[in-house]
Amino acid sequence: MIWRLVTPVCSLPPRTPRSVTRNSSSLLEKLRSPTVSDCSALAALVDEGTIVTAEDDPDLLARHNVDWKREYHGRSTVLLRPRTTAELSGILSYCHVERLGVVPQAGNTGLVGGSVPVADEIIVSVARMNQIHGLDRTSGILTCDAGCILSDLHNYTADRDHLVPIDLGAKGSCMIGGNVSTNAGGQYFYRFGSLKGNVLGLEVVLADGTVLDLTNTNRKDNTGYDLKQLFIGAEGSLGIISKINLSCPRLPSSRNTAFLALENFDAVRRTLRLAKAELGECLAAFEFMDRAILDLVSKSRAIPISMDGSTLYPFYVLVETQGSNGEHDSEKMATFLERAMSTLDVVDGILSQDIQQVEEMWAIREACNPAVASEGRVYKYDISIPVSDYYEIVEEMKSRLGPARPDALVVNWGHVIDSNLHFNVTTPGMFEEDPEIVSLIEPYLFESVVRRKGSISAEHGLGQCKNEYLGTLAKSPTAVSKMRAIKQLFDPHYILSPGKYLPAK
Repeated sequence: MIWRLVTPVCSLPPRTPRSVTRNSSSLLEKLRSPTVSDCSALAALVDEGTIVTAEDDPDLLARHNVDWKREYHGRSTVLLRPRTTAELSGILSYCHVERLGVVPQAGNTGLVGGSVPVADEIIVSVARMNQIHGLDRTSGILTCDAGCILSDLHNYTADRDHLVPIDLGAKGSCMIGGNVSTNAGGQYFYRFGSLKGNVLGLEVVLADGTVLDLTNTNRKDNTGYDLKQLFIGAEGSLGIISKINLSCPRLPSSRNTAFLALENFDAVRRTLRLAKAELGECLAAFEFMDRAILDLVSKSRAIPISMDGSTLYPFYVLVETQGSNGEHDSEKMATFLERAMSTLDVVDGILSQDIQQVEEMWAIREACNPAVASEGRVYKYDISIPVSDYYEIVEEMKSRLGPARPDALVVNWGHVIDSNLHFNVTTPGMFEEDPEIVSLIEPYLFESVVRRKGSISAEHGLGQCKNEYLGTLAKSPTAVSKMRAIKQLFDPHYILSPGKYLPAK
């Protein structure tokens, strides 16, 4: 085959990421662009169809060059889709020797541009590494490849009376390798904990092609440093995850879900404390939504409770229990609701009567992202903030944005039980980023979060959006210097995700 590299054409105007000019140019200067000769050499290492250029499929290449928000655009001319660990190893070994930048990519559903090229790095997608190797029903340990779609894993484990301990709105397209690489959270974080606690083993291909076998089906292993933890949440900056051993609990035989309305956020806080006290070990989720976001959701989906049939309450929460004894769990939920109503903190609500109603309530929560995306340009921020200040930061940002930009609508939802807030601002106009809006939000929002002892990234990582703030707001200089030392050890030529994750030197 004759290779001809062509810069892909994206269908939307490219947005220059705010971090590119600051922190990526020096790193990219040390790397080189892929050539026709590189394509031929790489093609010899992999099966047919693994390598894609603009000449082969410009539309496919263009889709891999842009994130789902169409905010970050790369200029990659080469996409590689290996099927096996051996192919992935050969690809990275070649790129390491030849100083070719590599961007690992899974489902590409993140918010911070972590899986999109900064310039013309090679995209390495794990989408075709999607084999489910099996579930041990006795131990509850699932073994699968990094490219498995999360919803497919949900279905596979459910058929075997187990569940995957992470659930996301993007589960129909996100992949478990990306979930692990960003240490994704989701609505059941409180119940099952983080992926750092549920991933038992990993297989990782390092920057030089070395295959690091950390696969483990033992729940207890105190031999040596726990190296796998370095790769969970590292966003592909130290190596590319190829295989995963994941602890999967048994499916609950009982689920109860309540959709509740509240008049103020103090009532939300008190109801959260009450839920922890009354529901105890079976409390699985406590999701929060404000009126602004449900006003948008209500355009396409009915909200089951409102003040007068049309006016929504200021705040809503979705509370779920999961357990193994339906009668016991139902009694606990009934006691909780009785007490919550008696305090007048919960002013209205409904309780699911069957699994269909459970799913209908969750469908409202999962409609938040599509609803805000349909309104116009969205500025999305994933932050963690103490519950004591959870909504105060929203009010502060409304006061900051309102006088200058009355067209900016602030809408919010999140996993309030683990302090995770999804802060969103939307303005009319689908594609153009407004520099004034950005300047009003950043870095003010991040500074405000840190001032309240929160985190500027709760679930989606740093990517090329927040990496510059790692050393100035999130971590100490000493901590960042140790991170650089780890990066130097695993990726001495900085070929993996150049210009991302770590701040500029």
